[in-house]
Amino acid sequence: MTRKIISVGSVGESTLSAAFQIVIKLQTNARKWMGPMNRVVLSSLLVILFVLTLPSFAAAQSPRFRLSSSAFAPAGPIPPQYTCRGGDGESNVSPPLQWHGAPAATKTFALIIEDPDAPSGTFVHWVIFNIPASTDTLSAGQPLSPRLVNGALQGVNGRNKIGYTGPCPPAGPAHHYHFDLIALDSALPLASGATAIDVKAASVGRVIGSAELIGTFAR
Repeated sequence: MTRKIISVGSVGESTLSAAFQIVIKLQTNARKWMGPMNRVVLSSLLVILFVLTLPSFAAAQSPRFRLSSSAFAPAGPIPPQYTCRGGDGESNVSPPLQWHGAPAATKTFALIIEDPDAPSGTFVHWVIFNIPASTDTLSAGQPLSPRLVNGALQGVNGRNKIGYTGPCPPAGPAHHYHFDLIALDSALPLASGATAIDVKAASVGRVIGSAELIGTFAR
């Protein structure tokens, strides 16, 4: 299950950005007056608008910009220790990640891990942003702290907690976990504790490249 990035084309970025802000406001208030299905539709629309507002050079996804993990192969299963099912007291440990080929103009990176197969709608497993451009790895087992040693800030996951939370799907078919890394031309004006929606909104107009890694997990 792969998501394709499409070009902005003839649609003005400013128009899309305005629409994006409207959807964010709607989603913020959705819990008060919308049913679960309509909230899912709004979340989907938000993701579509985020993708559409990427500059065309980011949309092409440069073949040089790659995200990988030494713990699992692309489209391969994520080992148990990086999920809620780890043994020997090790579980929910963030996996090791490394990347290369980022655009030269990169100032910071942001990483969002999501499970679009979650039964109640896309579930967020990790939000981390303002990763310095000099960084090209995240070692396994990052702490659950608002700020990391390298200066990066962590947002809240789908459990409303700071830091990483591992895959933990219900019994059934494997879920697909999308590790989305974006290169930005500036730092994001956000504090730790930001949500994935906050990061996507703040990234509009700042994205200069992107890379994706997908892992799977089933119980």
